[in-house]
Amino acid sequence: MSKTDAVRHPTVAPSRRRFVKGLAVGGALLGLSPVARSVLAAAAGAVPPAQLTGTEFDLEIGETPVNFTGTPSMATSINGSIPGPTLYWREGDTVTLRVTNRLRESTSIHWHGIILPYQMDGVPGISFKGIAPGETFTYKFTVQQHGTYWYHSHSGFQEMTGVYGAIVIVPRVQDIHQVDRDYPILLSDWTGESPMEAFRKLKIMGDYYNFNQPTFQKFYRDVAESGLTSAAQRRQMWNQMRMNPTDLGDLSAETLTYLMNGTTPNGNWEAGFQPGERVRLRFINGAGNTFYDVRIPGLKLQVIQTDGVDVHPVSVDEFRFGPGETYDVIVEPTDDAHTIFAQSMERTGFARGTLTSQPGLTAPVPELDAPEQLTMMDMMGSMQGGAMAAGGHVMASDHSQHGNSGMEGMPTVRHASTEYGASTDMRVDMPRTNIDDPGIGLRNNGRRVLTLADLHGVEEITDRREPERDIELHLTGNMERYTWSFDGLEFGQSTPIYFRHNERLRIILHNDTMMTHPMHLHGVWSELEGPDGDLLTRKHTISVQPAQRISFQMTADAVGRWAWHCHLLFHMDAGMFREVVVA
Repeated sequence: MSKTDAVRHPTVAPSRRRFVKGLAVGGALLGLSPVARSVLAAAAGAVPPAQLTGTEFDLEIGETPVNFTGTPSMATSINGSIPGPTLYWREGDTVTLRVTNRLRESTSIHWHGIILPYQMDGVPGISFKGIAPGETFTYKFTVQQHGTYWYHSHSGFQEMTGVYGAIVIVPRVQDIHQVDRDYPILLSDWTGESPMEAFRKLKIMGDYYNFNQPTFQKFYRDVAESGLTSAAQRRQMWNQMRMNPTDLGDLSAETLTYLMNGTTPNGNWEAGFQPGERVRLRFINGAGNTFYDVRIPGLKLQVIQTDGVDVHPVSVDEFRFGPGETYDVIVEPTDDAHTIFAQSMERTGFARGTLTSQPGLTAPVPELDAPEQLTMMDMMGSMQGGAMAAGGHVMASDHSQHGNSGMEGMPTVRHASTEYGASTDMRVDMPRTNIDDPGIGLRNNGRRVLTLADLHGVEEITDRREPERDIELHLTGNMERYTWSFDGLEFGQSTPIYFRHNERLRIILHNDTMMTHPMHLHGVWSELEGPDGDLLTRKHTISVQPAQRISFQMTADAVGRWAWHCHLLFHMDAGMFREVVVA
């Protein structure tokens, strides 16, 4: 057996398989008495996070014993719970948050999507030095927005091990949406192994946790559907590109348990309602490595907000969102119970809860959708004479040029010289610019699925100046080396990007990889741009699909040092991170 084979097929104990959906009781219940655990389990399935209101908050980051999978382990937590307390602020208030570190290592809190002075942003090495063991750092700023947000550690892999929580900001005036119930739903993922160990395995083999690999049975089905020649050519093409058409996510249910408000699927988090009520659900993707596809079978989801920004309501059956993003929806239950179902993009597991009129009532839980393979559109973009380079080999003629992006017709693509080095193993020369695509696994599934093109902000974007310049960046990577980068340069090799204070910019993100990247720019709003140049809505995190080219406009109105990175935690740590300086 080769070294590769030895690490590719880990031995998984039967207990791990048995607990793949999680214990009925998990989270921070390990240290409680059996009686206390049974009472809490009957009530909600896990210890719920506290709800803190006001303008002064005290948060402690420490270690907490947990058991989500059948194997006890230690987590990092905020005030002893996972998630941490839900913080309720009011627009216009000045809030003070004292964060004390009880760990043996440095920590931090980043207020995701919150507009504030850069010194309060909470990114070690960029905006402050971090919070040393035993120290207390005081964050203080005026709340300038309303909506659904969240907070999390920006130190190491602490976000994956429990340091995250929800933020609900009440508007200064009455909310435009009147509801009877209002619930934050924070989705996350938990790995039973050390995140550092999982990261090490991916560095050895990028598809280590992918168990949806192409098989002989799949090849046999392809032959039956399209003939031997076509099936063989397709398999040969993927082999030549050294790519895997099923590699949608780095991690899977092989190592992850999917959580809803800190509760496992078998724990079944509950949200109560009375017949005839309107319920607002504030979905937050606080996962380290998981895209979720969310639906409530039998109910329409009226999407009213994204990333804390009100949008004109749009009725859908399902939406996908990546780590860092938030979506608010309103539902009107029609039965006594409805399942809240959030399946992972690679279709290996799900988080689950229940909208219920009585505690303990459940509804049917859907089967996972069948996993789908990436298409050539996902890999090569428009495929109208374009090229994709992979493994150092150009798969078609090279049409890349230097220059800015055109908004009409096919874009002119600029590839930096650094994109041709060891840190990249693919590039897309004719990307697609459509934003009305829900993505792999959601196309033509019989459900109405939200797309970026559906999002239209309620408040008009006030800065209507034409951009003074375009900045084009390519999202790049090498799956075999498991490196991720901007323009082929991992963080540490790149220099900061400089914006002039108050200049108007167009940012172009061009995804040269086979994975979707949720890109988060700290400090300023990203104003999503349609292919025709129309400004749709503001966001703080934008997911860019494979072979896709997305643009947004922004006003560099926040002086300071800021972070810009992929919110897939392992991608950020492996190099897809850049510093931005506004001066």
